[in-house]
Amino acid sequence: MGSWSEGSYLSMNRNKSKARPLYIRLLRWGLLLLLLGSGWFLYAIAQIGSIERNPAAADKDMPLVDVGIILGASMWGDRPSPGLEERLRHGLEQYRAGKFKLFLLTGGLDQEGYKYTEAEGMANYLEEHGVPREAMLLENEATSTYENLKFSQQIMKEQGLNTALIITHTYHGNRALEIANALNYEHPRLSLTKTKVLKPLPNTLREVLAYTKWKLVQAGIALGLN
Repeated sequence: MGSWSEGSYLSMNRNKSKARPLYIRLLRWGLLLLLLGSGWFLYAIAQIGSIERNPAAADKDMPLVDVGIILGASMWGDRPSPGLEERLRHGLEQYRAGKFKLFLLTGGLDQEGYKYTEAEGMANYLEEHGVPREAMLLENEATSTYENLKFSQQIMKEQGLNTALIITHTYHGNRALEIANALNYEHPRLSLTKTKVLKPLPNTLREVLAYTKWKLVQAGIALGLN
C-alpha cells in the first residue's frame, strides 16, 4: 500500500513538471503577442496622426490639379451620411477656391436596395449645391479606399487626366496617401477636413483596423499577389 502511494505521488509530480513548462510557454507566447499587438497599435496611431506634418497635406501654395477626388463614405439611404457630407462640403470649398475644375466621385453601392451608389449620392448633393453635372466624373464600383483610388486612376487615364487632389478626413489621410503612392499617382496631394460628427474612439479603432488591412494588402502587392 505504501509503495503504491509513493509511486502515485512520483507520477503526479512528473505530470506536474511536464504541465508547468507548457503553461509557462503559453504564458510567454501570450505576453509576446500582447506586446507585439500593443506595439503595432501605437505605431498605427502614430502613422495616422502624422499626416498633418506631411508636405502633401499642406494647403499653402497648393498647385492647380486636374481633378478633386472625393473618397466615398457611407450613404444613409438616399442621402450622404453626416461624415460623407463633411467631405463634400470641404470638396466644395476647394472647388470654389479654384483648386480644381473637375470632381471625381468614387464609391459603390453600400447596401442592396439603396437607390444610389456613394458616387451618385455625392453627385446629387453637389448638384444641389450648384455644381454642374458636366464637372463630375463618377466611379460607381469601389468598396474600399484601395479600390477608390485604383478605379479612379483608371478613369483619369481614360480621360487624359494626370494630377489629383484627394479629399477626405484627416484621420483617413495617411492611409489614402500611402495607397496613392503605391499606385504611382503623379505627385498626389491631400486636402483634409477634421470630423465633428464621428465619435473619436470607435472611429480611431476602425481606422487602426483599416490601416492594418491596408498594410497586409501592401505586402501582397510587394509579393505580386494583388
